[in-house]
Amino acid sequence: MTETERVMAEIATANQELAKASPQEILRWSVKRFHPRLLMATAFGAEGCCIIHMLAEIEPGVMFINLETGYQFPETLELRERIKDRYGITVEYIQPELSVEQYEKEHGGPQYSLRTNQCCHDRKILPLRRALKRLEPAAWISAIRKDQTADRNQADVVQWDAKFNLVKINPLLNWTKKEVWAFILEHDVPYNPLHDQGYPSIGCWPCTRSVGAGEGERDGRWAGKVKKECGLHVIEVQEGEGI
Repeated sequence: MTETERVMAEIATANQELAKASPQEILRWSVKRFHPRLLMATAFGAEGCCIIHMLAEIEPGVMFINLETGYQFPETLELRERIKDRYGITVEYIQPELSVEQYEKEHGGPQYSLRTNQCCHDRKILPLRRALKRLEPAAWISAIRKDQTADRNQADVVQWDAKFNLVKINPLLNWTKKEVWAFILEHDVPYNPLHDQGYPSIGCWPCTRSVGAGEGERDGRWAGKVKKECGLHVIEVQEGEGI
């Protein structure tokens, strides 16, 4: 058996064993199997805050990062400090090489409305690739839920992420929005106040708006466009392209 086959077999076994496990059980397995080479990437959404709370009790030494594009809401940046005060966990900002001012000057203005995919690629995907080279994690934890988008609906609890060439773990995959908020209220988890102002999903401020009655959870992201993902959680069909 080749190393690739061994890894894929281990992932298949783990996914089968953890398919119906609780988020805490999935995180304990993740820590036991991958720490200290375990990374959590968070956008400080409600789901991510739940996972941070769980990891603070299980293993607060996990690597925590946030892709700070330069376009995040002030409320999101302030939440990072509240999490630090509450749990003693510092989430490292991963930033693009160019500041917002430099980037917009180089491209003749903002790209978030004209070339949304390019903007996400330059200010999220590329910085993440550089961070992964430096941090060398063997696995990363995401806060996606199966019921959020079509791409996320295809995910497994434990899977191989061909886009970044590492194991991806989705402990909240089978949770619902109701379960997320029940956990937040029960444990008094810090969360973004924009959630109380009609923002169920929060990304960069130019590409995020509040949603109205009857709209979907992610209808406020890239509103009016087919795009509903920045690219981090879009399934890669081909073999891994390297980090």
